[in-house]
Amino acid sequence: MERVFTILGSLFMFLGVGLGAFGAHGLSAYLSKHNLTGTFETAVRYHVYHALALFIAAWVAGKWGGSLPNWAGGLFTLGILLFSGSLYLMVATRLRWLGAITPLGGAAFLAGWALLALATWRAQG
Repeated sequence: MERVFTILGSLFMFLGVGLGAFGAHGLSAYLSKHNLTGTFETAVRYHVYHALALFIAAWVAGKWGGSLPNWAGGLFTLGILLFSGSLYLMVATRLRWLGAITPLGGAAFLAGWALLALATWRAQG
């Protein structure tokens, strides 16, 4: 899974940087200040943070092994898709109900960090 998480982290970072640049330079004429600096930037920020978390999960998996870093990486991936994805879609479509999905992604992020901490705590050597 180290390779998978490194690839996913790289792809998510690529998308995060691209979406951040697109938001900063291409969306200002189309979005309200709240949607751009609030919702969209929050989506990009958490997207990038958790793309980096995938690199950490890959490193922990390679260093100490076990299934917990793999679960953590899966939860970070799910969190990006649900948290940031729902916010991106909400801004793009103006469908406010998509905001109900966002906390599920946040819960996935929290669970991923908890599992990563537990994996490191249990690590030998």
